[in-house]
Amino acid sequence: MTFPVSAKTANTRFMQKPIALLLSMGMGLGLVLCDGAQAQLAKHKDLTAALAITIAQTAINTCKTNGYNVSATVVGRNGEVIAQIRGDNTGPHTFENSFRKAFTARTFKVASGEIVNRLKADPSFALIHLEHVIANQGGLPIKVDDDVIGGAGVSGAPGGDKDEACVKAGLDKVADQLN
Repeated sequence: MTFPVSAKTANTRFMQKPIALLLSMGMGLGLVLCDGAQAQLAKHKDLTAALAITIAQTAINTCKTNGYNVSATVVGRNGEVIAQIRGDNTGPHTFENSFRKAFTARTFKVASGEIVNRLKADPSFALIHLEHVIANQGGLPIKVDDDVIGGAGVSGAPGGDKDEACVKAGLDKVADQLN
């Protein structure tokens, strides 16, 4: 049994197929775009707590061996504290100062002592006024290849060069794990 089909119904049925086809194509394209977006997610390495603690403790022990009481801080990719140790018999300022050195090294991707040079070259170096930034030697960036994944800082030795040497010892201790 057949039913009569009006022109309007025939037209509607005729239009449904292209619309369905376009919707299918759009959904397919949407899935491809979503799949492509997932492929673009950043993949990176981050410091673990164990690695950060090893860096900080090695830096403190190295300085202690040399007769210096220091504090050490290790910050992660976003400048957040991962490990911070106030060394025995250190001044109260060493805790904060070690953090600022680590933060500066991480955010500028250079040794914190380099900021001293930048400030000397340009006394109006405005970034020095950002919170937690310091122009003091004793902080080093932590790198995996060319990617800076954190920073480490030490404070309390008589001179930033000695602080930096202790940080370097901490980084050398874990160098084989930073790849």
